[in-house]
Amino acid sequence: MSAEADGHDAEFREFMLGRWPSLVRFAYGLTGDRGHAEDLAQTALSKAYASWSRVRKADDPDAYVRRILVNANHGRFRKRRVAEHDWGQLPEPAVTDATGDLDRRTALVAALMELPPKQRAVVVLRYWDGLTETQAAAVLGCSAGNVKSQASRALAKLRTSAQLQDGSLSW
Repeated sequence: MSAEADGHDAEFREFMLGRWPSLVRFAYGLTGDRGHAEDLAQTALSKAYASWSRVRKADDPDAYVRRILVNANHGRFRKRRVAEHDWGQLPEPAVTDATGDLDRRTALVAALMELPPKQRAVVVLRYWDGLTETQAAAVLGCSAGNVKSQASRALAKLRTSAQLQDGSLSW
């Protein structure tokens, strides 16, 4: 392996290690499932590695990889037609939530899962990952105005969601 390839590998490794937690968090917001979230993050990073020369030259490599992740999430439904089942409640987490907000977080994730995929992606990007409208638009490949309208509709649905009975939204 050449020194240049070793340099690219090291650069990608550093990128990957720095982005892994936020990519998993973003994917969890899209899927509501930790296992799917980790799979999506891994898929996005493997695709980013395969085209690393293009990703690293992008204006915003983070947006580029998030876009790969969004597309991979859509692709898992297109290709496999995964049937989602509503079991009524989410399984208990393996580790208890030290902050005591587990019930609210569970309700919020359940309410997010009721949103259409685009609205869910907008909400997660804007309010979970803290991206600006412009950054979210870059990730989703749409206009900032579209992000605003999708966010407005999504937040209205979340406020009236049966899952969030007290009407409060908190990330």
